[in-house]
Amino acid sequence: MTRGGKNTDTAGGPTRKCVATGQVRPKGELVRFVLGPEGVITPDVRGKLPGRGIWVSARSDALEKAASRGLFAWAAKAQATVPATLVRDVEKALAARVVEFISLARKAGGAVAGFEKVKSWLESGRAAVLIQASDGSERGKDKLRSPPGKANFIGVLTSSELGLAFGLENVIHGALATGGLTGRVVEEAARLGGLRDSIGEKYSGKGKKTE
Repeated sequence: MTRGGKNTDTAGGPTRKCVATGQVRPKGELVRFVLGPEGVITPDVRGKLPGRGIWVSARSDALEKAASRGLFAWAAKAQATVPATLVRDVEKALAARVVEFISLARKAGGAVAGFEKVKSWLESGRAAVLIQASDGSERGKDKLRSPPGKANFIGVLTSSELGLAFGLENVIHGALATGGLTGRVVEEAARLGGLRDSIGEKYSGKGKKTE
């Protein structure tokens, strides 16, 4: 995993085809959508809503292409209304998913927050993943190093989002223990990271257009 929280290991696991790019990718890199009862395209980040799934890469360019070119309606084989706030809705849903899993891990004793607690977990070898707020001070964040291994860093949540996960106002540093829900947190953070990275590319002018 990169320090942005994006998982680059795509080997193995179930795959789906993105309706925007035509690429077959691991499910963890895409977002499932369904056509709601009112004919509105609805993101299904939990993958549990009834109906035929429509899969789109977790990138702003892919989502916008699917919306602007009528690909949701084409895949659903029915008229479909796409909310103007689609990308933002997906981003919020994915962020909430990551927050939820971190919160569940905390309640199970598998996550801690705060510089000293995180440092202690890192030094003792208990921490499997270091979490740091995207808007935290780089000088402060550089004082902690990710544990060895792959998928060992998550940096896609803001301090307020991390605060929600830990029941605090703002959190800069967090850590996850091995096992438990850590794998799920890493997977969901990678999906959110892919979307937020692409949004950043769009507004910085560095993004590549989806053909």
